[in-house]
Amino acid sequence: MSESTIIYTHTDEAPALATYSLLPILQAYAAQAGVGVTLSDISLAGRVLANFPDFLEPAQRIDDALAELGQEVLRPEANIIKLPNISASIPQIKAVIAELQSQGYAVPSYPDSPENDAERDIQVRYKKVSGSAVNPVLREGNSDRRAPLSVKKYAQKHPHSMGKWTADSKTNVAHMNGGDFFANEVSTTMKQDDTLTVELVSADGEATALRGPLKVLAGEIVDATKMEAAALDAFITAQIARAKAEGVLFSVHLKATMMKVSDPIMFGHVVRAFFPKTFSQFGGEMANAGLNPNNGLAGIYAGLDALANGAAIKASFDAEMAEGPALAMVDSDKGITNLHAPNDVIVDASMPAMIRTSGHMWDANGKEADTLAVLPDASYAGIYQVVLNDCRRHGAFDPATMGTVPNVGLMAQAAEEYGSHDKTFEIPHDGTVRVTNSAGDVVFSISVATGDIFRMCQTKDVPVRDWVKLTVNRARLSGDPAIFWLDIDRAHDAQVIAKVKTYLADHDTTGLQIDIMTPEEAIGVSLDRIRKGLNTISVTGNVLRDYLTDLFPIMELGTSAKMLSIVPLINGGGLFETGAGGSAPKHVQQFEQENYLRWDSLGEFLALASSFEHLAQRTGNARAQLLADTLDRATGRFLDEDRSPGRKLGTIDNRGSHIYLAIYWADELAKQTSDPELAAKFTAIAAELEANESTIVAELLAVQGSPVDLGGYFHPNADKVTTAMRPSGTFNRILSDLS
Repeated sequence: MSESTIIYTHTDEAPALATYSLLPILQAYAAQAGVGVTLSDISLAGRVLANFPDFLEPAQRIDDALAELGQEVLRPEANIIKLPNISASIPQIKAVIAELQSQGYAVPSYPDSPENDAERDIQVRYKKVSGSAVNPVLREGNSDRRAPLSVKKYAQKHPHSMGKWTADSKTNVAHMNGGDFFANEVSTTMKQDDTLTVELVSADGEATALRGPLKVLAGEIVDATKMEAAALDAFITAQIARAKAEGVLFSVHLKATMMKVSDPIMFGHVVRAFFPKTFSQFGGEMANAGLNPNNGLAGIYAGLDALANGAAIKASFDAEMAEGPALAMVDSDKGITNLHAPNDVIVDASMPAMIRTSGHMWDANGKEADTLAVLPDASYAGIYQVVLNDCRRHGAFDPATMGTVPNVGLMAQAAEEYGSHDKTFEIPHDGTVRVTNSAGDVVFSISVATGDIFRMCQTKDVPVRDWVKLTVNRARLSGDPAIFWLDIDRAHDAQVIAKVKTYLADHDTTGLQIDIMTPEEAIGVSLDRIRKGLNTISVTGNVLRDYLTDLFPIMELGTSAKMLSIVPLINGGGLFETGAGGSAPKHVQQFEQENYLRWDSLGEFLALASSFEHLAQRTGNARAQLLADTLDRATGRFLDEDRSPGRKLGTIDNRGSHIYLAIYWADELAKQTSDPELAAKFTAIAAELEANESTIVAELLAVQGSPVDLGGYFHPNADKVTTAMRPSGTFNRILSDLS
């Protein structure tokens, strides 16, 4: 790929729809600086199609764009804008399969219980594209996420609503105090390059290979741990009883997308524990029919009609639902509970939303209520309890005055990709998981029981070294204190702390405040400071990076989609991420019903400016720097004039927000004086856009209110989406003149 090329990713849901509107603007403006913008399809449907070429007609086959980008991120010239994508659970995989099959793509059905080598191969290929399949491939650098100054100032001038808190709130977090991943973790740092083998050894000495050979590097941190099934079941049963006794909603908060192997299994344990009588009586029948609680109640309910006892099973579910504590709801109008699908309640988005809403979730009547939030593993659950306690004492945070908590996150080269990869297993029988090196020496030995969840994880040395450097640079540039959120009593963190102390000594930290604290201590300090209007840099591992870059932005800005997310790639390139996509499904549903897209592309605008600046610094392209500078000013004006999508029909939506950005960007380019030729070109465009503004807005508003046929949810028809997302013929003509 050329040094003067930006790769823009085609992903899923609302961000993908928005791309059809925004990308033509970006391409037309970038072309004036000699910069090309190409599209790379890493959508869930695209990933599925790319992995099954042997099932498709030649004309239906597509390149494996994700694999190509995996090579691109290793190049010093890499410049990639990455939009939010679906991290698919198995129910979502099955849904995209059904849609593709209905469109004439002969991809195979997902085999829940493979019976032969062909089916096992199909399942492996689908698991390759499920869960957090994209991020580990692209993130060849660590994360620098923060609220840009213009966005922060706007949020302070126009604070979003925050629910009131009271001292008598009964909302709490529950986590295990033993038998979980945290308690059972062991960790070591490899002394030399090696290969590891993972096997399950039964009581009679028979060994079954689980994984190997697994390459490891000198200095690499390797962990192993287990979640004990018996302890998990006892814990969940106790929390169900607690929620009922305390009269609060019961909710479980997992991450069944990123942690695509471990967390759906834990979700299944929760479903079983909530309906013990039903599974005791009918569990075998449901299992024989392929109805797996790991996939949630929705999948089970959908399959009951085909069972002879289907009505009796549904009645049993309903009876236990009535007997148990009230369940938190995802959509009370549609009867969708917290247990309907593992991907409906993702902890990093659901917990901040609950905290913002007075510590409440919604009950079956659509009313807010106090909640017991169940986060089984103790590794990070405690941070949320600290926030809840703080809100009980001091009330809700004030977006108009609160400080900010940017994040420097360790994630390069799949660092700390817990529970989402080929080193996580549900144990089929009692025994010992033994991890040995190439010499046959035992590195780890962990006793396990049937149903336990075993996982291993790797964190290479180079990303840790880079993470420390990025932290020092960010602390020096901002002048804010930085805190490494690490717990010396956790096995993995102890290894990381040793490295952090070593690598901090390689830098001049004179005048900088850089500390190491447990996550609970660190969040307490950070909360105290942001209430005083002060800023604190959080320096965390991969999972906490995910949690905090939703938690603090949702409190500060109302959404994490407005964060600037830069990934300086280790080999010199740049990856620019555009925010979170947690509300994207609801946006698509509204668009299909009303031809109105609420998705806010501010994250894309911020990423674009950083991408142009990175390209300019690397290539010396002065016009690319002009595009960056003027886009930044246009974004500031966009915020000041409140051109973000409204919430209801009759206001501008995502498409209108793009057009206003184009108007302001053209105006800023016309006013710049360093490049008269470029200014003259955009003076004419700016004038034409201004003269036709009312016509363009009228054309946008005219299409609102009617259903839209996209031709598919996961794999929509490109022509239909283009027509729907570019409804202003006047604007399209002006943009075409520029192109």
